[in-house]
Amino acid sequence: MKEPDDQDTDGEKSDRSKSGTRQSQRSSKYELRSPMKDDTTDETFTEEDSYLEEEDTDLEGLEGSSISFQYDDLEITRLSQETPAPAAEEAEEEVKKKISESFYYDYMELASMPFVTPDSNIPLDLLTLVHSFGYDCRKRANLQLMDSNIALYIAGNQLILLNLKTKEQIYLQSSSGEGIGVIGVHPYKTHFTVAEKGSFPDIIIYEYPSLRPYRILRDGTEKAYAYVDFNNNGTLLASVGSNPDYTLTIWNWKEEQPILRTKAFSQEVFKVTFNPEDEEQLTTSGSGHIKFWEMAFTFTGLKLQGSLGRFGKTATTDIEGYMELPDGKVLSGSEWGNMLLWEGSLIKVELCRAGNKSCHHGPINQIMLDEGEVITVGSDGCVRIWDFETIDTADVIDETGLLQIEPINELQVGKNVNLFSMEKMNETGSNFWLAQDANGAIWKLDLSFSNITQDPECLFSFHSGAIQDLAVSPITYLMATTALDCSVRIYDFAGKTPLAQMKFKQGGTALAWVPQMVSYNGAQISVGFEDGVVRILEIYDPKGLTIFAGRKKILDADLRLKHVFKPHTASVTALAYEHDGEILATGSKDHTVFFFEVERNYKPIGYINTPGPVRQLTWSGISHPESTLLIICENGYILEAPLPTIKEEDDDKVVSYEIKDMCIKCFHFSSIKSNILRLIEIEKREQQKKLKEKEREERRRKAAEEMGEDGEKEFQEEEAAAEEEEEEPLPAIFIPPTPSPILCGFYSEPGKFWVSLGGYDSGFLYHCEFPPYDKSSNFKEQKDEPFDFHFLEDTENNPVQTITFSVNQTMMFCGMRNGAIRVYLLSENDPSLTTLEDYWHFNVHDNNYGCIKSIATSFDDRFLMTAGTDSNIFVFNIFSEYMLRKDMKAKVPSSRFGMDAEPIPKDIEDPKAYSIENARRKREHDKLMKEVEEIKAGKREQLKALRNEFRKLLEMNKELPQHMQFKRTDFDLDSKIRAEIDRKTAYKLQQVRKELAWEKEKHELGLKKLQNRFRDPLESDAVVVHAIQSDHKISSYRLAQPSRYSKFKRPSQTERRPSKLERFEKEGAGRKDSQKETGGSVSIQEESIIEKGKKFRPKTLSEIMVGNQIAKTRKLILKAEKAQLKIQQRKKEWEELYKSKPDDDFEDPKDLQAIKEAQLYMGDFNLKTAPDYRIPEHMRINAAKKEEELGYLDTLAHGKKRHMNKCILSLRDLKVAVIEEIQCLVQELKSIQSTLHRSKHIPIPQIPQIYPDEVPEKRFQYNEETLLNFKQEQMKKEDEKPPQVEQSGSGGSGGGFLRLSSEKDGDLTTRDSLSRSSKPSGFSLDIPKFLEFEKAEPTDVELEIMKRDEIKHVYMQQYLVNRIKELIVTFDAELRVLRHQKLKLDIQIKLSDLHHVTLFQEMLLLKNFEKQENILQERVNSSDKEEQFMQWKINETLKEMEEKKNEISKLQDQEKALYAGFQAAIGENNKFANFLMKVLKKKIKRVKKKEVEGDADEDEESEESSEEESSLESDEDESGSEDDVFDDSICPTNCDVGLFEMALQLREKRLDIEEALVEEKKIVDNLKKEYDTLSKKVKIVATNLNAAEEALEAYQREKQQRLNELLVVIPLKLHQIEYVVLGEIPSDLSGTLVFSNQSLGRLQERIVQLHEENSKQQKLNKEWRERRKRLAQEKREMTKTINKMEETVRQLMISKFGRVIDLEALQTLSVNTTLEELKIRKLQKELLNAKEMKMWEEKIARVRWELMMKTKEHTKKLHQMNDLCIEKKKLDSRLNTLQNQQGNAFQGLRKADILAKEKVTELIQVQTEKISALKEEIALLRKKGGFILPPIRSSQENEMEPTEL
Repeated sequence: MKEPDDQDTDGEKSDRSKSGTRQSQRSSKYELRSPMKDDTTDETFTEEDSYLEEEDTDLEGLEGSSISFQYDDLEITRLSQETPAPAAEEAEEEVKKKISESFYYDYMELASMPFVTPDSNIPLDLLTLVHSFGYDCRKRANLQLMDSNIALYIAGNQLILLNLKTKEQIYLQSSSGEGIGVIGVHPYKTHFTVAEKGSFPDIIIYEYPSLRPYRILRDGTEKAYAYVDFNNNGTLLASVGSNPDYTLTIWNWKEEQPILRTKAFSQEVFKVTFNPEDEEQLTTSGSGHIKFWEMAFTFTGLKLQGSLGRFGKTATTDIEGYMELPDGKVLSGSEWGNMLLWEGSLIKVELCRAGNKSCHHGPINQIMLDEGEVITVGSDGCVRIWDFETIDTADVIDETGLLQIEPINELQVGKNVNLFSMEKMNETGSNFWLAQDANGAIWKLDLSFSNITQDPECLFSFHSGAIQDLAVSPITYLMATTALDCSVRIYDFAGKTPLAQMKFKQGGTALAWVPQMVSYNGAQISVGFEDGVVRILEIYDPKGLTIFAGRKKILDADLRLKHVFKPHTASVTALAYEHDGEILATGSKDHTVFFFEVERNYKPIGYINTPGPVRQLTWSGISHPESTLLIICENGYILEAPLPTIKEEDDDKVVSYEIKDMCIKCFHFSSIKSNILRLIEIEKREQQKKLKEKEREERRRKAAEEMGEDGEKEFQEEEAAAEEEEEEPLPAIFIPPTPSPILCGFYSEPGKFWVSLGGYDSGFLYHCEFPPYDKSSNFKEQKDEPFDFHFLEDTENNPVQTITFSVNQTMMFCGMRNGAIRVYLLSENDPSLTTLEDYWHFNVHDNNYGCIKSIATSFDDRFLMTAGTDSNIFVFNIFSEYMLRKDMKAKVPSSRFGMDAEPIPKDIEDPKAYSIENARRKREHDKLMKEVEEIKAGKREQLKALRNEFRKLLEMNKELPQHMQFKRTDFDLDSKIRAEIDRKTAYKLQQVRKELAWEKEKHELGLKKLQNRFRDPLESDAVVVHAIQSDHKISSYRLAQPSRYSKFKRPSQTERRPSKLERFEKEGAGRKDSQKETGGSVSIQEESIIEKGKKFRPKTLSEIMVGNQIAKTRKLILKAEKAQLKIQQRKKEWEELYKSKPDDDFEDPKDLQAIKEAQLYMGDFNLKTAPDYRIPEHMRINAAKKEEELGYLDTLAHGKKRHMNKCILSLRDLKVAVIEEIQCLVQELKSIQSTLHRSKHIPIPQIPQIYPDEVPEKRFQYNEETLLNFKQEQMKKEDEKPPQVEQSGSGGSGGGFLRLSSEKDGDLTTRDSLSRSSKPSGFSLDIPKFLEFEKAEPTDVELEIMKRDEIKHVYMQQYLVNRIKELIVTFDAELRVLRHQKLKLDIQIKLSDLHHVTLFQEMLLLKNFEKQENILQERVNSSDKEEQFMQWKINETLKEMEEKKNEISKLQDQEKALYAGFQAAIGENNKFANFLMKVLKKKIKRVKKKEVEGDADEDEESEESSEEESSLESDEDESGSEDDVFDDSICPTNCDVGLFEMALQLREKRLDIEEALVEEKKIVDNLKKEYDTLSKKVKIVATNLNAAEEALEAYQREKQQRLNELLVVIPLKLHQIEYVVLGEIPSDLSGTLVFSNQSLGRLQERIVQLHEENSKQQKLNKEWRERRKRLAQEKREMTKTINKMEETVRQLMISKFGRVIDLEALQTLSVNTTLEELKIRKLQKELLNAKEMKMWEEKIARVRWELMMKTKEHTKKLHQMNDLCIEKKKLDSRLNTLQNQQGNAFQGLRKADILAKEKVTELIQVQTEKISALKEEIALLRKKGGFILPPIRSSQENEMEPTEL
């Protein structure tokens, strides 16, 4: 490895880059060769001090890296502060030495190496990575391109360089051993970065193609990197960390130095990129946010300033893909597929497709700009190309914030494709891209979109997501894998080639290779799926099959479905073949294990239930005497099931497959980890005790040798004190409430097994043994403990997930949860694993989510395969003395003879299909139901026979005579039966309604949709009213709902900017109003001083005093308030008087309005067609106003049509009334003609009819009869179905409805008319009723009466006929009049339609102009606002300058007053006057008070600048000699010390005044400069405003010209054309002007009015001038009178008060409210304190009484205790006497008796001391004021208390 020229080999600095996770040997080598980093970090980049100041615990975890970094910084900073400026710069230059460009690191020292147990013979290359079949397709930015052939991607702890052509792989190991976070590529493809994971991981930059480590960037984040990105020229690198810090760092990567650092966000950050156009701008995005960054220079240095994007009305979304546009805007994606255009941290517009469709169906994962086109990559598998200009200029057009655009081109890669990222391939002349598919593929896409564009090509296919299981062939180098991506794949791991794959509808969860005993060529695998299905697949070589024409490319291997069955209802978790291959066992999460007989085509044997979800199935080996199945459940249960017995039974007789008589042993794991830890702690303490004993004996021996007996006594005392020290309690026994999950296990001996657990019990392998089988035992109540365990290093939080053994049982391979592989070497015949110590450990898969799910060895122990949840599959070569052949390749089983002719079994694709057990139960249920149906059929036959018999009985009953017949109810056995039958019938009807409810609802919804589409939008349908006698008719308008223009008022985007005159008037009026309203009103104090009490009680003396004081204060306050109210009233009167006074610049609003109108309407105006026509602001039109105009026109036309429709409907109602009246008259006419002779009959007029088109609403009225007729017609049409004629059903049905309903209505009207005719009326006649007796000859009188009646009837007949004709003629006349009005309205409607077309064309044209007009208007508005702001700022600056000048004049006056006062104090003839004046005027250097922030150089510069500032001094001081030096610190003799001190004090004041003057002058100068700058800016802004107004005016003129080009149709009559040439109308009317006569006459009248107004205004002007002169003279006289009265008032005040005073203040200052309130509070506080003192005295007396009672009780107890002690003493003496008498037979006293006696003696002494102490305490308590401390208790007393109790 090359060394840099200036490399520092200091060991302390090299320790900075030490990583805690690496091995010590490797890290020391690595650090000695690491380049020196620049320690002056504070000088090169700025960051918060707290960022580097971590907690102590964090510093310890860094192992010195950060600490040395900080200490070095402190040393460098201290040196820079102590040394002068040039020296400091030289020091910085020495430190900031650059790393040599030719320097490289050694890859072998960087790469992580396997860990091997020290002092073991395990080789480091025990496993060698051979190939990787996986791809972490869901990792962000996990596909990078170095050139057109080499791709980079991360696979666990490896970076893989894949050659796309040769498919060779090159591996780079992670340096941290904890995984790789993200990778990035330099823009020039010369370097690539590997950002790792771990504790404070590094970023390693490799050179390409040499692959040598070039630079290492350290301390950029805490745990892992989320994204890295180079800037456009590759000089800077941006990185962002993941959880928990999310640190954003900008690196100078070539110097290995961070430039800027900050926290990016508080949530997950997905991406960070530089702006390609501006390297000082960055963008980050992530979970629910996007943030825009900018590098900005501040007063503290270079900073990263971030602006968080605000979503506003748009829903917050995660942002995966975004792109910076050249103008600074950012285009980002969203979760719902639309694009968001950001401008200035706000969403400018949201882009969608036409019809508000989203741009992509799902999140947009990447957005790019390529060759002037925007490319978006979506999770829907689509790549879309968009126009850049359309997106860049997009803007909001309505309130929704959406803008609809369409892509230029589009590529759908595939249906099940989720594109995550794309990289462009550098191939000349082509537009190929490499795409990362999150569903497990790498695609090659052609985005040229030409005629020769290639279809998407899938270069590589992988598993997506976690790989569930892996299996290896027992005879060749084939491997099978399955995952939840619904695929099963076959690999040749020796030939490094994927062979075949097969897709299913459910994900695979378990896998097992069928043993060679079953399939001799190893061609079958069994796969379990998540829906409970097990499939047997057969692998074969398709080359041996018959080749048919059109067959696709022949593969090296293929898969074929052999068997399929569904034993489970949940996912299959384990598959295991018995070692002889006779039985297959399947386990599932549904708590069952199913057995199958393999030889009989997997015939089901039965299943057993398990107490938990099955985790693993393992059959016992050949060495076991009996074949048993080890069943491991997740929830802590381990079962052992014997080989099931195969019964030869008929399948039809088997009701269930459950095996109930199997002798199953159970082991319920109970945690012993806490016991193990307790034993370890005990053993540790025992060892510590032994060490302490040895140390104690050694010290004792030394003390005895040195000090003799005294030393031994001291040692014994120390020993006693040490024994008294209590030991810490042992760890408590802990059983986890939730059982730890069992991860894996294996047999050790018959009935014994090892298991590995997760959760709390991880860290050990537990050796367990099954208890004897007990049929009556309950699994759930059973608790069993392992009898042995083995500790595994570093597995406390990283348990063993899966275990497998080599074929020769010499190695145990463990797959860890963190993705590592651990290999233990075993000795032969070691079931207790006593040699499980030495191991080989290496991190392979991802440490965070790369848990190893399966691990397996090849049949010859040459290869090891691992599959993890990070989608990676690794193949390792196991260390062997034999060399592998390079051309080694797996042998694919050849196809069987006749395989192509065998039928493929039907697959189970429905996830809800029945399992084997459920299907068997369903079959039994169906069989039972069939038997029940047969029984029901027999019963029905019996009922049928009984019905026939009953019918015959009824017939026989009818044949009997009437009096002998039975009633029908007599046949009812029970009335309840018939009621029950009726109830059931009603219930069935209800059920039928329920069954048909869906169909009913469906048709109702269809009808509703049709109504909503065709009928509801209509306000009124067309009604045609026919005349009765003529063919005239009138139809109403088919009127739709009002248009959107009449309802919707769109806000105008270009509101007219108010003119300067209008703004001035508005602001002037506001200022005048504010001036008139100034003068704050004096608020009257409304709060009372003290609230009144709610309860009435006798008042105390103190309360009376308080009340008096309050009343007195209230009176004073009321008096002051009255005076103040009087003053306020006077002020209000004056204010009203001043308000009524007009201002000097007051102008009458009427005059202003008249002037404004004159300015607008006077002068020579051009036509709109003139080229120099200037559009007034109030006449400018835009799309919004045109829409309003269009809406008004539509509303007006709609109203006219609606009114005409009402008239036509009224006419129709009139026709109905006429018809009804005619019907009545015809009825009366018929009754009259019935009495007349036929010869005198007049023809009866025909009754008019109502036509169907006159009542169109009746088409939608129907009844049941109508529906039945319609159904019959439909059935007839279906039967006929003429093929050549196709008629719509709706038309026929409408006619049927109309005809039937009209007939019915006709009947109704006839009945109504008949009912009316039956009522008496003026035309009714009394028709005589002829009697039925024999007729007699009429007399003469009767004949005369009959003649008169006949004449009357003839007259009435003629009258009724005439009345009918009159009604008909009147109605027809009304119809013709209304028809004439409608024709006129039709003309107006047509004209309005023409006008509508014109307005619509103008609106479309204005919409085209609207966008640019809005831009110009916005420019004008912004310029105008800027001008107003500048003007306001100038006014503020002038005001501030005026204030500062006043302050300067005040300071100058103060200085003059200071000199004058000092001169007066000195006097005229003082001989020390000159000395004192010099002391006063002496210049002194004064250090200014300032913030200590700058360097020492800045302090000196500020002092020099302060010395140069001149103070305000007189000319005499400036002309004085500078050589006169005198001492002003000592007062001369005979000089007045007071004057000297006064001179010094005044000098300080003078200096303060001078400094203030200097500061004020500086401020004034700055203000002048600011004023000049603002004046220049105002001119520039005014110029810009004029230019913008001119541009807007030109644009308005252009818009008007385009509007003038529109053709407007105006229909005119000939008499309206007055443009005649030689008496004829010319053919060309283009030069004519259309003008109304009314407007022309109005203009002529206006000319006369203006002449009259002119003369009138001249007279008024003359009168007002004379009046103004009179008012001015009166004003001067009033001013003189006011001045005279003011002088009189002043003289009266001086004569009365001696000075001018404020009378208002005098009246209001009559009382001090605050003082009075304080007095009242003081009185109240004293009252409360007195009450509280009394309460405490009572409490003290009560407590003293309680103390006395307690003392008495205590004394009584002591007396009792004394009596008991005396009695005890007597008993002790008697006991001793008895013991002495009994013990005479024994020689000497026993040791126990001696000890007991000593204890009793000590007890008596202690009790005696207690008694004396209590007596003293009683004596003290009896004394007054006695105070005692609690008694001091001895240690012996404390020890004796438990025994006494």
